[in-house]
Order: sequence, then structure tokens, then C-alpha cells
Amino acid sequence: MNNRLGTSIVAMAVAASQPSPGRLEILPSVAALPPDIVGRFREPAGFEKVPRGPYYVFDRRGHSVHTVGERGEDLRTLVTIGGEEGRLLDPGAFDVAPDGSFAVADAPGGRERIQVFGPAGIRTGGFTRAGTMAPRVTIGPLVLSGVGSLVYTGKTVILSEPDTGWLLTEYTPMGAPLRSMGLPRRTGQEADAEVHLALNAGLALPEPDGGFYFVFLAGVPAFRKYSAKGDLLFERVIQGREIDPVVAALPERWPRRRVGDREFPLVPPVIRTAAVDPHGRLWVSFVVPFTYVFDADGEKVRTVQFRAAGIMAPSSLSFPGGNRVLVTPGCYEFAF
Repeated sequence: MNNRLGTSIVAMAVAASQPSPGRLEILPSVAALPPDIVGRFREPAGFEKVPRGPYYVFDRRGHSVHTVGERGEDLRTLVTIGGEEGRLLDPGAFDVAPDGSFAVADAPGGRERIQVFGPAGIRTGGFTRAGTMAPRVTIGPLVLSGVGSLVYTGKTVILSEPDTGWLLTEYTPMGAPLRSMGLPRRTGQEADAEVHLALNAGLALPEPDGGFYFVFLAGVPAFRKYSAKGDLLFERVIQGREIDPVVAALPERWPRRRVGDREFPLVPPVIRTAAVDPHGRLWVSFVVPFTYVFDADGEKVRTVQFRAAGIMAPSSLSFPGGNRVLVTPGCYEFAF
């Protein structure tokens, strides 16, 4: 066989075996926590696993954090409800570091608080954000006011803070700011500061090369990629026929909702969650049950749906390694 022809045939076969961004893939669940354990949680809003360690479950409505053994047994409660230090009240965000330490954002007495815990649930650090937090507004699993996005690396805490004039800020576990990066995007709503801030809230996600993705949760779906030094590498607007109806329905003016003695614009999200896999690919899940996967250059390479008891819209994604992804609600595991 002609070597050039043989090489072409092999290349065509390899290309044919690769997922196509235009073809919808259904990922069936391959494992899950036992139903009798999942049934004890009021709202599992975070599901992560550490290397050679247990699963961690953040129960937002239960104001608690738990671990479950690698075989789906030995449920342990690490942190319980309470306003004092070392407990949780009105939590909104959670993340686990590879060593099993974790951080939670909560809001006792209307003050935004970040707490850091060791693997056994003992508080090791934390800080309270300056000022009084606006009353928490939620839609389903999504927190629309206060700290709704938190990343904990084991050494630093990264928050989405558009109200500071930056998209994200990195702190020590005791609250000393280390750096901020990312200027807010133009929204056309600059005259309404609260709407403008809501359209700049998002998820700050570290990627393997030391940089960050920032995924905007509301308004026109988009994400940015920053270098480890904080330089903007690129911005991508997210498009696809699966989300066209959602984007087309975006309003030009947002209704307001009274929470306590104040009114706030109700800016529902377009994106429910996002995460970066070990290969540096960005996974973005929408309010409709579709997830797009983007490569390191920001190009869409896959369109997937997760199927467990039925097709599900993820409220959180995490990657424990081994081409597996953990998804809530339901605490399911999928192979990709």
C-alpha cells in the first residue's frame, strides 16, 4: 500500500473515532453513591473526591459537609449547622483541595464568611468579607447574591468578586488579598449597577498550566482564559443550537424582587456550573440539560448529556481523575 495513502486512511479512522462537537453524546452513569446515603442529604450541591481518599458531599440546605468511603459506605458528618465558627449557616459555595482540606462560604447574621477546614472537619482558617451582605437570592441550586463561586487550592481561596472592580480575587486562608485579575465585561447595563454586577458574576476555575478560566453565569454566555500572570489570553462567546432558545429569551430589562426590606434585580443564570478536567478542557453546563466541552484553545469539541435515572442538568461537576466526572444532583459518576 502506498505509504501516503495508508497514512491518510489511518488519519481518517482516528478522526472518525473522535467526538464531534456537532454530534450529541449521551454519557450514562457508571456508578453512584447508594440511594440510602444520598437520601439523607437535603440538597447535595457539591460532590468531590480526593486521591486515595473519600468522597466529599456539600449539603447546602442541610448546612453541612460529609464524607463517604470510597466504596460508598461509612457516612461521616464533618461540619454541621450553626452560626459560630466551625459550623455553617446559609452556605452558598464549597470546594475541596487535593489533600482533603476544604473551604465553605456561608453567611451568618448577613455577613459573608469564608471558612477553611482540615480533612477531619476542624476549622483551620477563615475570614469575613467587609461590609454587610445583601440578602441571599437563589434559584434552585444557584446562588445569585453573595459568594456563589469559590475555589480552594489548599493554599489559597479564589472568589468571584465583580463588586470590587475585578472578576476574581485570590486570598490567603486568613483573608489577606494576594492578587486580583480580570476587568468586568461590557454589558450594556452599566447604568444599573446591580444588573451590571450580576452579569459579571461567574466561576473562576484554575487550569493545569496555572492560569484561570472565568465563566460568566448570566447574560450572553461567554468565558475568558487568563494566563498564570493574569494576562487575558482570549474570550469566547458560547453558541450552539441547544442553547439558542435560552439566549434568544434574554431580556433587555430585568424584573426586580423584594428580599427583606430591599429590592434586587432578578437575573437568572444561563449557565448552571462549569469545571476544568485534568486535560485542561473546560466543561460548561447550562440551565437546559446540555454540556459543552472546550479545548485549551477555547474551541468546542464535544456536546454531551448526562443520563442517570433520566437526562439530568448538572448543578456541579468535579473531576477525580481517571477520565471520570462526578455530578450532582444525585451524586452520580460518569466516564468520559
